[in-house]
Amino acid sequence: MNISNFDDLLRAARTQPDPQRLLFVFARAVLPDDSTPEQRARFEAGEGGALAPLMAVDRTPEEMDTFAALVEEARQFGPDWAVVFVASLPGRAGRPPTSKEADQPLQRMIESIKAGSIGSFISFDRRGEPVQLA
Repeated sequence: MNISNFDDLLRAARTQPDPQRLLFVFARAVLPDDSTPEQRARFEAGEGGALAPLMAVDRTPEEMDTFAALVEEARQFGPDWAVVFVASLPGRAGRPPTSKEADQPLQRMIESIKAGSIGSFISFDRRGEPVQLA
């Protein structure tokens, strides 16, 4: 399935043979302390920088109505973010994983993002549109 927006992701998760739990890590762009003047100029122009995880949450697809609701929830609980990374954790025996079972995978996601290893996640901007990060 081609995922062209957040609603496509929800539809795909809801149609999987095993119930899913979606894992979300919200991040913002930061400028590393050891950046060069050129990197600083690019960052000030809205390019470059590093991604710093801010907060994480997990939900079943059935607990999600819209991307706007996720954005509002994030606004209430944390600082401003630029991108949200999403992964899916499959269930077993007809039941989705619990939030407790999602804790360790969420921590691994956070560590992967800190290390710049983001290729296994889908990412969305604040409008719910997929983002390609290099």
